[in-house]
Amino acid sequence: MGLNLLQKTELWVNNIVLNNVNLTSLAQTVAGVLGVDSAKVLVVDVRQNHITLDILKQDISIENIVGKESQIISALARLEGVETTQDTYIHSAGILGLVCLNPEDAAGLGQKVDSMVEEMRGRIAKRAIIFPTGFELKEKMIEDTNTPYLKELLEKEGYKVTVGDILEDDIDTMEYTLSDAVSRAYGLIITTGGVGAEDKDKTVESVLRIDAAAATPYIVKFQQGTGRHVKDGVRIAVGSVGPSYLISLPGPHDEVQIASQELLACLKNQCPKEVMAQRIATVLAEKLMQKKFHHEMHLQKKKCRGMNGSQTE
Repeated sequence: MGLNLLQKTELWVNNIVLNNVNLTSLAQTVAGVLGVDSAKVLVVDVRQNHITLDILKQDISIENIVGKESQIISALARLEGVETTQDTYIHSAGILGLVCLNPEDAAGLGQKVDSMVEEMRGRIAKRAIIFPTGFELKEKMIEDTNTPYLKELLEKEGYKVTVGDILEDDIDTMEYTLSDAVSRAYGLIITTGGVGAEDKDKTVESVLRIDAAAATPYIVKFQQGTGRHVKDGVRIAVGSVGPSYLISLPGPHDEVQIASQELLACLKNQCPKEVMAQRIATVLAEKLMQKKFHHEMHLQKKKCRGMNGSQTE
């Protein structure tokens, strides 16, 4: 039976002492016990009395996990520079926690695991984080009306919402922050702003770095290189990594309002990311057409008033 680790891929080995140990050998030792490629296990944190390993493999056989705690600890104890005691133990916040299960308790494990996976998926799905973007927000030049609106909207739908930091218009920072949100098991990761056609707009590109197959439909297209438009249009993005969705919405508040309603409808109907992205893009494109129509009508009325005024003079 294969398991999807749902992005919860870290193992903590607690109450362990290291003395000039080779971390590559340590990671390879754990990989050997778990039956995975040695390149798929990394030591990502070393503290005074514990280490953290990351398993860079999303799917792993159940027999490679269950009851492996004592084997891992014994294998580590044989490494030069590693000291373990009877108090050494392993912990994981996710499916990898099955390493601590007593093999004798494995009867009916498939059903237990299925239940555990569904419970985790349910919890992750209802965890949301919102990242506003842009220097104008970071410098408090304008008020952030989107974040409190989205927070209230999502909380009414049963989401546990975290407000993230304001992200600068830097693709590397965005990629790191959004990837970190995925690793922290947020099921809904939303950015607002930064989807335009200027060179500073990076949110769509950052999502594509995390999910190269993200859906990024256009809201409106431009002639590339005209005016401030270094890109050929405005797009939104809907990406996914495991159970997590990454959503890049525009910045204008009225557009966020209409897009978020469509987003919620799609989430309730469990739409694929391609369908979700297209439905959000469609309502936003219609909104922009309405704005353009009203703007043109306003200009036309202004022009008519000017002509009437000149005729009476």
